[in-house]
Amino acid sequence: MSSTYTASITAPVNIATLKYWGKRDTSLNLPTNSSISVTLDQADLKTTTSAMASADFTKDRLWLNGEEDLQLSQSKRLTQVLSSLKEKRRLREAKDESLEKISSWFVHIVSVNNFPTAAGLASSAAGFAALVVCIAKLFELDDDMTELSKIARQGSGSACRSLFGGFVAWEMGSLADGSDSKAVEVCPLNHWPEMKACVLVACADKKDVSSTSGMQLTVKTSDLFQKRIDEVVPERFEQMKKSIHDKNFALFAELTMKDSNSFHATCLDSYPPIFYMNDTSKKIVKLVHLINAFYNETIVAYTFDAGPNAVLYYLEQNELKLMSFIYAMFKDLNGWETKYSTEELNKFISNYDSLKLQELSLDMEIVKGCTRVILTRVGPGPLTIKESLINEHGFPKN
Repeated sequence: MSSTYTASITAPVNIATLKYWGKRDTSLNLPTNSSISVTLDQADLKTTTSAMASADFTKDRLWLNGEEDLQLSQSKRLTQVLSSLKEKRRLREAKDESLEKISSWFVHIVSVNNFPTAAGLASSAAGFAALVVCIAKLFELDDDMTELSKIARQGSGSACRSLFGGFVAWEMGSLADGSDSKAVEVCPLNHWPEMKACVLVACADKKDVSSTSGMQLTVKTSDLFQKRIDEVVPERFEQMKKSIHDKNFALFAELTMKDSNSFHATCLDSYPPIFYMNDTSKKIVKLVHLINAFYNETIVAYTFDAGPNAVLYYLEQNELKLMSFIYAMFKDLNGWETKYSTEELNKFISNYDSLKLQELSLDMEIVKGCTRVILTRVGPGPLTIKESLINEHGFPKN
């Protein structure tokens, strides 16, 4: 086999606190509103991607979670991303004749998620972020993450936000060519490291209506949608950035929950209506408001993407308060033992008893609508790793 170039990257999931929903240009993935997200720790949710370029390869190939995507050539978004990255490499080669002309080579890509794909857990965001950063490293591009975010956006809109850690904004931009629609850092990970998240996976099945088709239906048919993008989100965008800068959790939580409600209201206002939340999701909404009312302060916020899974944001200092409820009600799910010792879990239960929470007539059946819990926190952006998923011949190792 002739010379090869390889690279391996891990990229994170991000969960929006100010939702992106609706496109002004579907081919370029240009949004109708700006958005904000929290990048989650890759110890818990990540995509790992390895890529190899070789003059011996006869076509671009992709393996996702062990299965080859035989429709790769028909995936307009993926081929667009690859061609944009190859063009950037070609321009470098044109300026520096000493560089090997690998922009004309085909690439093999192997990608693995450590969470369910297409189940409302932002798998496409992590996947395209990993792919873009991995190929950029393979091609030895010197573009910064904001510049690369414009390419990641073409693959999956939310992917642009997974190019940064901490707290991230996707500025919608206004130019027709999308050159000002990009991700920027709001605050780094170390600004507010106390931010944690508890994901209650309500359903790991593939969703009925994809985000792409759901967005377009909302844009075409929802009366609420126009007010959301014209008035609600622009004001909220500035307020949420300020709440993060000021580390004002009460305001951050209120804006996060209101925006989740607003987003799902526009889905419900679409015709025919789109239901991403299910009965379990709605019960979790009620539970969060009950918890905040019980403590007479806002200690937890919910948000739901285009799926039924609940993401609960809270600060580390309020963990005992929150988990006295959540662990008592969801202790039968997998995921607790990897994060807490038996002593810590017992402390949650004893606090549940001492607070006499059983007197609140909590819906203890709610756990039956969930499959697992993922406990995580704010985390870093894409990371370079040494281990490769690709063998020396350009195929998946496993």
